[in-house]
Amino acid sequence: LAATQPSTNWHLKENAREHHTSKFSSEELIVRRGQAFTITFNGTEKPEQNLIFLAETGPKPSKAAKTLATFGISSAVSKEGWSAALQSTSSNSVSISISSPHNAVIGRYKLSVQIGSSSPASLGTFVLLFNPWSSGDDVFMPNEAECQEYVLEEFGIIFAGNKNRISGFGWNFGQFQGDILNICLSILDRSLYYRQDPVTDVSHRHDPRYLGRVLSAMVNANDDQGVVLGNWSGKYEGGKNPSSWTGSGEILQGWKKSGFKPVKYGQCWVFAAVLTTVLRCLGIPTRTITNFSSAHDADGNLRVDEFYDADGNHLERGADSIWNFHVWNESWFKRNDLGPSYSGWQVLDATPQEESGGIYQCGPASRHAIKEGEVDLDYDCPFVFAEVNADCMYWNYDSASGKKTLIFSKSTEIGDSISTKAVGRDDRVDVTSDYKYEEGSAKERDIFKKARKKLGLEDKFDPTAPTQEEIEQKPDISGKFKVAGSLEVGKDLNLLLVLENLQSDAKTVNVNMTAWSTLYTRRPVNEIWKDSLSVTLAPKEEKQFPIKIKYPEYQQQITTDKTIQVTALCHVEDGIQVLVQRNITLDNPAIDIQVLGEAKVNKEVVVEVAFTNPIDTEVKDCVLQVEGSDLLRGILELRIPPLKASEKSSTKFKLIPSEAGPKHLLVNFSCDKFADIKTFKMVNVIN
Repeated sequence: LAATQPSTNWHLKENAREHHTSKFSSEELIVRRGQAFTITFNGTEKPEQNLIFLAETGPKPSKAAKTLATFGISSAVSKEGWSAALQSTSSNSVSISISSPHNAVIGRYKLSVQIGSSSPASLGTFVLLFNPWSSGDDVFMPNEAECQEYVLEEFGIIFAGNKNRISGFGWNFGQFQGDILNICLSILDRSLYYRQDPVTDVSHRHDPRYLGRVLSAMVNANDDQGVVLGNWSGKYEGGKNPSSWTGSGEILQGWKKSGFKPVKYGQCWVFAAVLTTVLRCLGIPTRTITNFSSAHDADGNLRVDEFYDADGNHLERGADSIWNFHVWNESWFKRNDLGPSYSGWQVLDATPQEESGGIYQCGPASRHAIKEGEVDLDYDCPFVFAEVNADCMYWNYDSASGKKTLIFSKSTEIGDSISTKAVGRDDRVDVTSDYKYEEGSAKERDIFKKARKKLGLEDKFDPTAPTQEEIEQKPDISGKFKVAGSLEVGKDLNLLLVLENLQSDAKTVNVNMTAWSTLYTRRPVNEIWKDSLSVTLAPKEEKQFPIKIKYPEYQQQITTDKTIQVTALCHVEDGIQVLVQRNITLDNPAIDIQVLGEAKVNKEVVVEVAFTNPIDTEVKDCVLQVEGSDLLRGILELRIPPLKASEKSSTKFKLIPSEAGPKHLLVNFSCDKFADIKTFKMVNVIN
């Protein structure tokens, strides 16, 4: 006898509450693995008849691949596989509690029931996710506040700027909004791994290690038509400037809407933020990490080389670089392949910098392995180790002769103020000591030597390396740039070059100075200013030289990263050259948000955004962009009339919050003179 199609009650509200999935707005059941959920269905004449359930996922479900499970009703929850227990029965319906194993493949499942000898009847579909609340899961996170932050929180702060001046901006991860879960599942089905062998790929989806690596490749567009196309040229025609995004939703939805064509454009924080959204959505605890003075060691020798010409211009030579900051991810899971001490936070990096296994993917690298210099462990530890530990060599390069001379080397430059958002607060937390032992300590140098040894660098002669003699040479003078006054776009930039004679005889110094606008990767874009001076320093004398770069001089040249590299190359007569440099990140003018009145669920509330034009010329093409999960749907874009010098604009708009609790409103203001002025405000929504 063929059974009639049963109708299923998925108990969406109750199951979602038990499984921490209430924030998804879905008509489909979304549950976490290793935990029971309840369903009720009718169409069973005699429920005590033999019921057999089938749960299947992927293109060719099979028991061998653990993508098909068949299970009957039993009194005990199975430790190994899927199981079902009878909750209650009535005349024609039955309530069943179904449990999946802790290591079940995640994704969308089809659930069917076979009643007696009839053929299986479909009960419908549900989605199974990772379960950080369950002690048997590889992603188990014992601290509830951390689960709230790293899985359920839709707002984040990403740190940027440079090590002298750290700034943070808000980001709307929005992992529970609209169609994001379905988009995340389709990312998995478009990876190279799935295309090459769908059956094997799906069978590996129980493993956060595997998924983390696959997604680090899929979030960038290289190799696989992934989500975001990187662009570090400073020119962003045909797409959006990476600094203009305020959340992942627009990017992920744009990727889907365009028929899965890469979204233009991203830079490191965009890749990291999108990867955070996808991993939190699937239930893997994840956060963004910012590393200041981050090394991109392209040739794997744990050394980055920077080249300058005699005039002090930073040359684009060689593939190595030092970025003002770089953003990557940490995800929390067990490393069954490496052993318990390597479990916990794992580094994943979706920014396409170097290939790994032939494609642009990076990680998971155990953070503990990085700290201990265990660079031979999977995956990509040498690259991540270099990002926070590489030694820096600064060279003078003469293009005519091709000769390079070491100016100086520094082992404490790289990997500074490694930062992430605090749990439950909008503050910065410094995690540098989780990546390395104290800079300059004997232990830190020992770990560096251990890593070099494991990479075979200790015993290999490197003709490009400076000699010990070059490294140990001592300069006659020292120099530094000091900031005098404010660092704001729209204001003149005032600096002091401070030079000090370290010797007890007089020194004559010729100084060539340049200022270039750069990207945050320190890639030079436009020359802003240059000058030179000659000075004689009496024994032990210190002198200060004021430098002024006027706003009109840099206004046309500056990039939206608002970064300027100032360099002074000091040629000391009969002595070695001294390089003085400083990377300056300018602040945007302020923008202010006020919520006028109380924010209540499903009630209108007015928000006012105010901006004052700080410069003495008109600004035009003003656009205000607003977003915030549970405060408004999608993105609100408002055009604002031009503002005369010193004029203040005030813009009002309405929100209708959809959920109670602390929510974040993100604002991005742009005009022809200022790009992407960002701010955020916490809005406490009450019922």
